[in-house]
Amino acid sequence: MTIKDLSKFSAAEKIDLAEQIWDSITKEDILLNNEIEHELDYRLSLIEEKKTTFYSWDEVKSHLKKIR
Repeated sequence: MTIKDLSKFSAAEKIDLAEQIWDSITKEDILLNNEIEHELDYRLSLIEEKKTTFYSWDEVKSHLKKIR
């Protein structure tokens, strides 16, 4: 599939189109393999058990600049 002449649409029209596409996707449309589902469950359990740390986007960017 290709989208031709997307540049002729305004930013608002592009956002509206993206929202309509996003809203058309259901949970049943997204298939996760067992490995990914297991990893997501594992990460959720870490959050629930308060065994993980969250970082703001600014903190992540700052860290990445330091390790370059």
